[in-house]
Amino acid sequence: MKQRFDLLVFDWDGTLFDSIGWIVECLQYATKAADLPVPSEPLAKSVIGLSIQAAMDALCPGSTQAQVDALVRHYREYYHTRPTTVDGLFQGVPELLDALRARGYRLAVATGKNRNGLNHALAATGMGGLFHATRCADETASKPHPKMLFQLMDELAIPPGRTLMIGDSLHDLRMADNAGIAAIAVGCGANTLDELAELKPLLCLETTRELLPLLT
Repeated sequence: MKQRFDLLVFDWDGTLFDSIGWIVECLQYATKAADLPVPSEPLAKSVIGLSIQAAMDALCPGSTQAQVDALVRHYREYYHTRPTTVDGLFQGVPELLDALRARGYRLAVATGKNRNGLNHALAATGMGGLFHATRCADETASKPHPKMLFQLMDELAIPPGRTLMIGDSLHDLRMADNAGIAAIAVGCGANTLDELAELKPLLCLETTRELLPLLT
């Protein structure tokens, strides 16, 4: 493991940042405010990691564009009522990223967040300087399409065989598989380890910080 990869691509929500419960609450609030059916917690979790438009389309099939636009607006407004701070990172994540970068790994983020949302999160947590490249769903294809991984590998000139995806959702693992790269699943986010294990990732870990001894 320590010599196998050069590029480590992380999902953000549920992998580096402890936000799954908050995202579920925001989705439920937004659907209610838009006068649409409120999703159950499992259904809301199932769309985390998709672009916000793809998530809303999956939650509310058959809804009008005006309803979807209202839902997206309510979601974004409610999401920003809670400040993003470094305390929202999972325990051990800053130390993990510092150690991995110090050992020469190239670090990247592939997320369903939009660019403004990720830039805000990186600035608010002080993590922006640790990543060599990032991709967001509003500037490329939404997960599980592999386009954002292809773009990251091209930008950093690292081949699929030397690239590892780390994520907490089925969308992350399917994206990695579609890109032909290895993946490690973490059980601290949207999907359980049992659900993630069905897609046969390289490893299943309880938390993201468990990567440290494996890669350093």
